[in-house]
Amino acid sequence: MSRVQLALRVADLEGSVAFYSKLFGVEPAKRRPGYANFAIAEPPLKLVLLEGEEGEETRMDHLGVEVEETAQVTAATERLKHAGLATFEENDTTCCYALQDKVWVHGPGSEPWEVYVVKADADVLTKETDSACCASDDAAEETVTASKSTCC
Repeated sequence: MSRVQLALRVADLEGSVAFYSKLFGVEPAKRRPGYANFAIAEPPLKLVLLEGEEGEETRMDHLGVEVEETAQVTAATERLKHAGLATFEENDTTCCYALQDKVWVHGPGSEPWEVYVVKADADVLTKETDSACCASDDAAEETVTASKSTCC
């Protein structure tokens, strides 16, 4: 089963966790410092909360499609390339406290989208996560670095 991912950057992580727990009727599937994610069954959604700067308004960080296996990421990569979209691939990257394979594209409004598979859970962020994750081209990397993204 695939599901859409919505990653929000929030100033009040604890308040946001409380709100979304009530809204969707589930507790987070994963909690780490500055991070929470919800695996919502109905509607099928992975909601990711990334701690932002104090006083910052909540904003969309990125969108994604979580798939079940690397072969689906590979197939999506080929399909997106054939459709003429610029792609950026990341394999065996540590992101969102997980080992992942992924491919990135940008929508017409420069919104970043990823198609990814979680290969294994991780308890820590790595140095590469802090600087390189969620970048699908040079402009995205600059945006990510400027926003101090902790990734998806």
